This record gives sequence, structure tokens and C-alpha cells, in this order.
Amino acid sequence: MDTVDLRAEIREFLSTRRARLTPGEAGLPVFGGNRRVKGLRREEVAMLAGVSVDYYVRMERGSLAGASESVLDALANALRLDEAERTHLYALARESRSRGRKQRRTAPATVAAPIQRVLDAMTEAPAWVRNGRHDIVATNQLGRALYSPVLADPRRPPNTTRFIYLDPAAEEFFVDYDRIADDAAAMLRLEAGRNPHDHALIELVGELSTQSERFRQRWASHDVKFHRSERKRLRHPVVGQLDLDFESLELASAPGLYLNIYTAPADSPAADALKLLASWAASPQSAPSPRP
Repeated sequence: MDTVDLRAEIREFLSTRRARLTPGEAGLPVFGGNRRVKGLRREEVAMLAGVSVDYYVRMERGSLAGASESVLDALANALRLDEAERTHLYALARESRSRGRKQRRTAPATVAAPIQRVLDAMTEAPAWVRNGRHDIVATNQLGRALYSPVLADPRRPPNTTRFIYLDPAAEEFFVDYDRIADDAAAMLRLEAGRNPHDHALIELVGELSTQSERFRQRWASHDVKFHRSERKRLRHPVVGQLDLDFESLELASAPGLYLNIYTAPADSPAADALKLLASWAASPQSAPSPRP
């Protein structure tokens, strides 16, 4: 495939969102105990969104090209979509309208020199730059040390989602592995909606789908998620467990690239571990991984 099957993507996304929402959660009365449909019926979604049943059925079959912003807003409200899910729905509709005009939005494969200097100036916080596929395209020294298990893969650019699903070391490295795996698949699904013509993304999804049953199950859920800020627990092979705060910021000067930063509260065990990691990274025997 050279593109995501957009109609199938729309169909599965809307049907899975409908299936997870009960009438009670949607504020609808429930009569009787036998419902043959999991979640809401199409008729109920149409009523909540203020559109005809036929119109909603066409949308769920993959036709969002004619849906106005007000209709999409009403549909998102009816299905109780969160911010990431709304963004995904609007992206799918935007791509539906532009069918035949396949514009590939490819993020830079490297970073400009000023961005690398910013990374290198950050000596107390592991930091790196990634694209929407989770390829690591640049790091600072402490970032290379922290993510040394990820960077051990000889393929370039290294990819965190490939590591999560295909490298056995990932379950040791990420303390909360199941949550991390769920998030990684959901973020890739969000990127697929934004950029369905990205050949490298399609190839990555194909690789993961054929080699990982875990990924296939998570991909089939059609969940989407932003990756902005959270607490992460890592188990580093040199300094042990680190409980770190994570921030991800999109680079305004390089659309499609994101600056990821790990920090720790002052005087915390994690801050002490980062100092030890920095000393290890600066030592000749550490044999740091090469730049992505």
C-alpha cells in the first residue's frame, strides 16, 4: 500500500467509538435488557448528532468529505470524543475532502544546526527530537545515554515504537510497559490520520503488524492519543530505575518534529541518577551510542 485506506479508517474509527459508549453514558433512556448492539445504535448517534440516520450511516461507511465543521462538532459531541479523538476525526475529514490531491507532509530527516546546539546546551536533561513516526533524528549526550537500549538497534534512524514492540529489552526498560505500548500505537494511529500518504509510516505499521501480535491488537482498537506531558518510569541498565517527568513540544521552526525532554525534581533520587548517568556518559568506557 502507498496510502492508508481512508474509508476503512473512518468506518472503523466511528464504529469503535460508537461501540464503547453506552446509552446511559450518552444520556439516553434504556428500555429493556436485551440490546443486540454493543454500545450505541447508529440511530441513536444520528439523533444525538442532529442528523438523519441515512446521513450518519454514510459517514460511518467512510464518507466524511461533505461533512461541515458544525456536523463534525456535533458528531464529536455525540460520541463524547476527547481532544485527540476530535483532532483525528477532523484530520480524516480533511483528508477525505482532498482525495486525489495527495500532499505528502514529510518532516525533516535531520535537524538544523541551531536546534542541535539547543540540544547540546541542555546538559542536565536528556533530550532528543523525533518525528511523528517516532524516529529519533537528533539527541543530546544525556539523551543518548538514557536511551542507549533504544539506540542499540543498528538501523537508522532508531525508532522507539519498533523498539517497544520488537525488542525484548523494552519490557525491562519501560517499567509501565503495557501503558507505554498502548500509547505508542495510539500515537501512530493519530499520525496516520494526519499523514496517510507517508510511505515510511505505512511500512512501519506493516512491519509491526506482521511481527507483533501485541501491536495488531492495539492497532485494531483505533485508539488515538496525544503525547505531551506525563510521568515515566525507566529502568536503565547502568543507573537503575528513574522516575522522570516528560514533556514533548512541537518545534515551530520544523513542523512535524517534536522536542522530547526528561527532567527530575531537584534533590530527588531521579536527579541523582541523572547526574550519575551524565558522569557515565562522559566517561571513555561508556562507549556512547552514535548520533542518530
